[in-house]
This record gives sequence, C-alpha cells and structure tokens, in this order.
Amino acid sequence: MKKTFLIATLIAFFSFQFSIQQAHADEGMWLLSLIGKNYADMQKAGFKLTPEDIYNVNQSCLKDAVVGLGEAGQPFNHFCTGEIVSPQGLMTTNHHCGFEKLQQHSTVEHDYLRDGFWAYSKDQELPNPGLTASILVRMEDVTDRVKAALSDEMSETEREKAIAEVSKQIERQASEGTIYDAHVEPMFNGNQFFLFVHIIYKDVRLVGAPPSSMGKFGGDTDNWMWPRHTCDFSMFRIYTAPDGSPAEYSDVNIPLNPKHYLPVSNRELKEGDYAMTMGFPGTTDRFLTSYGLVETERENQLRFDIRSVKINVMREEMAKDQAVRIKYDSKYAECSNYWKYSDEQNKALKQLGTMNVKRQIENQYRQWASSKAAKYGEALSLIEKGYKDREAFSAARTYIVEGLLIGPELPWQAFQMAKGIEVLDDPKYEMFRDAVVQSVNGYVQNFYKDYDSKLEQRLEAEMFKYVAQHLDVQYQPEFLKQAAKKYKGDFVKYVADLHKKSIFASRESLEKFLAKPDMKKLHKDPVYLVGGEIYAKYVELSSMVPKESSEGLERGIRNFTDGVMQINEGHKLMSPDANSTIRLSYGNVKAYEPRDAVAYSYYTTIDGVLEKEGPAGGEFEVPARLRELVTLRDFGRYADKDGKLHACFVTTNDITGGNSGSPVIDGEGNLIGLAFDGNSESMSGDIDFEERLQRCICLDTRYLLWVIDKYAGAKNLIDEMTIVE
Repeated sequence: MKKTFLIATLIAFFSFQFSIQQAHADEGMWLLSLIGKNYADMQKAGFKLTPEDIYNVNQSCLKDAVVGLGEAGQPFNHFCTGEIVSPQGLMTTNHHCGFEKLQQHSTVEHDYLRDGFWAYSKDQELPNPGLTASILVRMEDVTDRVKAALSDEMSETEREKAIAEVSKQIERQASEGTIYDAHVEPMFNGNQFFLFVHIIYKDVRLVGAPPSSMGKFGGDTDNWMWPRHTCDFSMFRIYTAPDGSPAEYSDVNIPLNPKHYLPVSNRELKEGDYAMTMGFPGTTDRFLTSYGLVETERENQLRFDIRSVKINVMREEMAKDQAVRIKYDSKYAECSNYWKYSDEQNKALKQLGTMNVKRQIENQYRQWASSKAAKYGEALSLIEKGYKDREAFSAARTYIVEGLLIGPELPWQAFQMAKGIEVLDDPKYEMFRDAVVQSVNGYVQNFYKDYDSKLEQRLEAEMFKYVAQHLDVQYQPEFLKQAAKKYKGDFVKYVADLHKKSIFASRESLEKFLAKPDMKKLHKDPVYLVGGEIYAKYVELSSMVPKESSEGLERGIRNFTDGVMQINEGHKLMSPDANSTIRLSYGNVKAYEPRDAVAYSYYTTIDGVLEKEGPAGGEFEVPARLRELVTLRDFGRYADKDGKLHACFVTTNDITGGNSGSPVIDGEGNLIGLAFDGNSESMSGDIDFEERLQRCICLDTRYLLWVIDKYAGAKNLIDEMTIVE
C-alpha cells in the first residue's frame, strides 16, 4: 500500500510537517455527530441528503433506524448491527448474527438451521431472552470534562481510576431520571472521550431466516472471499411495553413504533453508485506499531494452529449426528470465523508489506518527535520495550486461552458453575438462597442443552495433548504435567478418568449433586480442579509482565497516537479506531482487480449458486426449492434489467467485525444491501486500510426481498415494508 506524506517547509525554522496515514476518501469509521466535516467528500461520492438527515437529536433521522445487537449484562458490547425496515419494528440483520438464536430454537423435530424459519403472523414470532437492541439517542464530546481530572504526572493506574470516576458521574447525569442508558468511551487510545446515550430494548423476537444452506452458503471455503453468493440475512422484530418504553418479554408487549425506518430498494445497482454503511464496528487497531504487529502476526498463527485442532474434532463429530450438529453449529461458526480470519490476515499483512508501512510511519514520527516534548520522543521506545517484555508470556497466554480455556468447554464451565454453587454454603447469602438456586439451575440447563459428552471428551484429549506438546513446560498448568507423566501422554485415558469421577460429566450427575450439595466433594472434583488450574495459570501469565513495562506500553501508545493526530491536524480528517460504538462509512459500489490477470465484477447473480452447487450436507448445498425457482427463472419484479437476480455486490466501504448486518444505504437514504463480510485480499485492513483492494461484501436487497416473497411466501413481511421501485 502507498502512503502519502505531505511535507510543508516552514521557512522560519526550516522544519517540516508531514501527513501520516493519508486517508483515501473511503477510509474512516466516522463519528456521526462530526460527519458534517466529511460532507463535501460525501457529496462528491453521490450523497444527496444532509448531515442532519444522518444525525439529529431533535427530529427523526437515519441513526434512529440503526440497531446495535447485544446481550443482557453487556448491551454496549455490540456483536452485530441491524436496521429497522418497517413502521412495526421489523429488523433485518445477517443470518450469522441470528444464527445462535436459530440454533437455540432448533430441535431434531424442528430444525430451523436446516429448514429455515418464517413467522407468517406476529403470534408465531419467537422470543429470545437476553438479546438486546440498542438505538443511539445522542452523543457528546466529553473530552474536556474527563481530561480536567487527569495530569501527566499520574501513573496509568491512577489515570484509569480517575477516568472511571468522572465517566460514572457523566453517565449518571446523562441517564438519571430517564429510560436511557449511557456510557463514556475513550477514542484515539485515550486521547479523546465521547458520551453515548442509548435506548435499549429487551424484547427482540425472531421473525424469519432462510435455511443455513443459503444463509451460510459457501461455509468456511467462501468465508472472507469474493465472489460470494451467500443469502446472509435473518429478521427480528423489536417489541416494547404498551407505552413504548423498553420492557422484558411479555404477552402484552407491542411492536416498536420507530422514529425512523429504512425504505428498501428494489432498484438496479450500477458501478459508482453511492454506498454508505452505518453500524457498530467492533475493533480496529490502525495506530498499531511495527512492534505490536510482530505480536499480532505471532498470535494469529498460534490461534489458527490451535483452532485447527478444535475445528477438525467438531467437524467429524457433527457430521455423524444431526442432534450433535444442532448443538454445536453455532459454536463451530463462532470458532471457525476468527480461525480463518487469523490466517487470511497474516497472508494479507505479508502480501501488502504492512510491516514496512508501519516502520516508515515510525521513522517519520521520530523526526517529528525529535523537536517535541520528551513524552513524544520516548513513546516508541516504551512501546518497543513493552512488547518485548511480554513476548514469552503473551504467547503462553494464547496457548492457555485458545487451547485450554475456550478450547474444550467443560473445565472452564465447571469452574464457573462451582463458584455459583459455593454461594449456597455461605451464610451471608442465605436470604438469597432461592434466587441463587434458580440462577445455578438456569445456568446448568442452558449449558447442558448444547453439550455432548463424547465430543467434549475428544476436544479435551486433543487440546490437552496439543498444548502439552507445544507450550513450554514452565508455563503449563500442573494437571498437564501430571497427566503427561502419570498417563505417559495418553490424554484419551486421562480425560476418560476425569469424566468418570466428575459430578460435571453430565446434567444428570450434576442435578443429583445439587439436590444435596456437598462442598467437600465439590472441591475435590477433578474437572473443577482442572478448570481452576487453567484459570489460575491465565491470571498468573497476565500478571507476569512488570507493571512498569505494562504502564509504559499503555502510555507510549497513547502519546504516539496523540503525536500522529497532531502531525495530521490541518492536513486530513482522522477517524478513531472502532470500539463497538456507532460509526458511518461512505464509499461507492466498485469492482476490483486483486492480482495479475484477475478481475472481479462488482456483483454476482443467483446463477452462481447453481454453478457452485455441491453435495447435500456440504458447504455448497442448494435447497431443492431454490434450485427449482432459479431453473424456472421465477424472479418476478426483483430481476435486474439484465433479466438476472443479483445476489451480492461489493463497495469500497470501511468495515470490520460488528458491522455484520449493517445497512448499506444509497444517496437518498434507501436500504440497498446488508454488509456481511470483507474480502481476503485486504484482511490487513483492521491494522492498515488498503485503499486499492479494500472491499465490503454486501447482500443485495433484491435477493433478500425475492427470498422473503418467492422462496418463503412471507407476503406479510413484504406488505409491511416500504419498497422503492
């Protein structure tokens, strides 16, 4: 990637300024309240509305139709985005965003993963306890209020404490006496702070989704790839109390009457058309230095290697049994998504020479910092030392997390369940005993509903063995060393013995124990003890890096970021890294050429689905009804002028994880697509935006409408949307 550095000679001092990370027009995940600064560029790209049509506190606007999906307890940690598409709170998002809910509602008799699900009336819609839907009410720059409580003399610990205290005050003032929730988020690595006020709805019901063979068409093979033919959407509806306020699920709740909803486009898309995404991107790290990049590449490789072991076990066991597949389909999808991402990102980082780009930026920064305050001059040295000091520990921690903590399930889950059970023996909680028992029983039911003992034992044996063989013995939990010694490396036998002696081996054995809890027996349980050792080792490794080094790294990153912002001030607009807060990206529909003699169109058609068709049960399975409709060319009003049904398209928008399901909006404010992926050639984009190759892969709304109408026959849903012809 080429980076442009603007050099302006200052005659008086013969010094210079330069622009680091010069942005392409499509780079940037912009804060909505500041979008007016981008307005001229947006107009050039084809935007026909005003900044107030996007963000306005006093009247309805586009932000009011954009939804952040979260979970109870952490509603601001948005895992996906949705958009409201009707005056009755109907919402679309990606199929993979609704996948877990489909899985939770599925049984062998009603396999919604395999067959899809459609509610043909509101009374058929399915509740999803714990799923939340957040809509931004307003945002505010509170940097001055937060920084008034800070000083350069503070340690990082003191600084964090001060930020937390003043943030709580700001959040309380913003939400007290309202139905809103508020949180303060740092931007630019702690150099700016913004307040976000949301209204959070708690009754979100499943409305529809195509079969997984369509919603996940292409599976792991096509993930992060273009061309795509994946029908990646699902539908939900937001409900409120009768007075319109957020409420937990109830029969008396009514569909949300939104402030704004998006008309759905059935128009032809052309190359060059304006495309804007609004959503809740998860994490980017574009101020990452070359020293941090070394760690990222190493952890990507470790994660890919470790998860490969897990994925192979899950694939084999899921293929043997439909019930097991239903239980683990969502878990597999979650694991495999970042597994492939890690591998593709490393390939892109190497192919695009990202390390050289970062070093060039650092060299230019050093020149600038040489005449500035000492805190800027020492920033890169602190960063280098911080990463070097934690190198061995961070690698070991990756083995512990990926191989032991989230590799198999039971040890960590047993440890967490045990902590809840222990409360039953504490006199301080006697008055809450019934609530604790109910909470523990609920946890047990939820966990074992999607648990298979055979698959779990295979996972434990394979993951324990892999970690024991690859992780330096000095960082291994004691149980691994003892198992290798006592069982001579036979982890299959070791795991079998663990399960024979554990009350956590099955729901039945645990429920029997809970009927008459014995704390001595609990504390001797072998699976519980293994889970405790894994967690203790994780905590130990996390604390091995000297505090001085960790604080120096944090301070160095903040001051380096501050320096880069100063260098670019007056030369270009900069957007903060993604952090799960609502952002806007703008660009255009555009084809690309990733390699020599390879050129991709900006769109695909449904004909490609049949061209890719594979065997039943595989990644490219095509449902019989879909094949029939395509063969008959029964595309109705959703066909393009070329007579074909367009499936997906690509744009130059800047997106990352969390943007999944984000609305892709045209210059007039209509929904033209759902963002669902990035392309493999630019997987380095979270670290360094690649302006030539970066693409956002989107589902065309015409494919979505056709599936709802022709494939599912859900006319009720078509009728409540405003469709723009």
